[in-house]
Amino acid sequence: MQHAPVDIAALVERSPISRFQLGVYLLCGLCILMDGFDVQAMGYVAPAIIQEWHVSKASLGPVFGAGLFGMLAGSLLFSVLADQLGRRPVLIGATLFFSVCMLLTPACTTLEQLQWLRFITGVGLGAIMPNVMALAGEYSPRRRRVTLMMLVSCGFTVGAVVGGLVAAAVMPVYGWHAVFYIGGALPLAIGLLMLWMLPESMQFVILSGKRIERVAEWLRRIDPAFTPQHGQGYLVAEQGDSRGSVAALFKAGRARTTLLLWLVNFLNLLNLYFLSNWLPTILKDAGLSTSAAVLAGTILPVGGTIGTLAMGQLIDRSSFRRVLIPSFLLAAAAIALIGQSQHLLALLCIAILVAGFCIVGGQPAVNALAANYYPTTLRSTGIGWSLGVGRIGSIIGPLLGGELLRMNWPNSTIFLIAAVPALLSALMLWMMATPAGQD
Repeated sequence: MQHAPVDIAALVERSPISRFQLGVYLLCGLCILMDGFDVQAMGYVAPAIIQEWHVSKASLGPVFGAGLFGMLAGSLLFSVLADQLGRRPVLIGATLFFSVCMLLTPACTTLEQLQWLRFITGVGLGAIMPNVMALAGEYSPRRRRVTLMMLVSCGFTVGAVVGGLVAAAVMPVYGWHAVFYIGGALPLAIGLLMLWMLPESMQFVILSGKRIERVAEWLRRIDPAFTPQHGQGYLVAEQGDSRGSVAALFKAGRARTTLLLWLVNFLNLLNLYFLSNWLPTILKDAGLSTSAAVLAGTILPVGGTIGTLAMGQLIDRSSFRRVLIPSFLLAAAAIALIGQSQHLLALLCIAILVAGFCIVGGQPAVNALAANYYPTTLRSTGIGWSLGVGRIGSIIGPLLGGELLRMNWPNSTIFLIAAVPALLSALMLWMMATPAGQD
């Protein structure tokens, strides 16, 4: 007797979220947490390195840029590889790789060594976000997919907050080296835990035709009432062609949205990494102590965490554009205000909080938009290439900040310039043709 194939998406949709799915979200969130920790840690330790090595502020611009250039390369390369080999092996390998690189960072004694190691670390980090977002989305019911994906994405901003708190706590006692020892040991443990517990995407397994017998086990852990039959077949919404093909991002009417997603990522990551890398240093130069500047900088990811939690639920109830366009317009006003309020601490903190809410919190929403737009066969590639092109902005942001500081432009002017990309992001989203139901 031939049994009807099981529709995986329908089974996940009608089932309550299981402990198994929560475990997937937790592992993905922990992985992204260390991504955020590493990215933000460099900005937090920058004032200490400048003081210890007797180098100029602007000379750290290439160091920031090297790490981000590595993330660009990792996003482009490993997202395509993940759509060919699977999310699980790429994600675990990248986590173990960048943990070792972070442990080696304190051995650097020159800017050149630090620059090269930050690049190599970035290559591993570039594989994290596309694969985590793809895997979390593929284990989420559609009714709560954006909320759950953005909840997982909170790991990035939580990691950035943890990085600031750890840096503020350990640097006065143990120096900046301790930040990277902690930041390397934790992802090593997370990577080993993922080896034991992390499943592969069920949709990917079905489309690849490899180890399909594992799907029944994962479905039973989602729905204990599910009983697979001998020779059980499975249904997924997408076809298995064009897997891992960059060219396919521009086929089937996807070209316009693909290009606009790339532009939004470019503009928002330019802002995000400019603020993340230079805000503590700029605030210290404006008169705050090192600890106060670091803690003020920590407000940015705190706002991002709040924004991520709020936006996910709003988008599930409304749409991406209805939430993101007003958010980026508000971000432009908040960023401009940072440059006008450096001597009014309460107003400064509010402006940083709002900027973090909209810019840092908005980035996971942009990633979720890409994950919802592309099919399974292109999901990691679509997210990875959006982020990869966006990394060009994340490289330019810190470098541009360094050049503006080198030219001694007033902070009020610098932050007015930084407000422009947020305005352009809102424009790109207004122009975007999003999937049905997402306008």
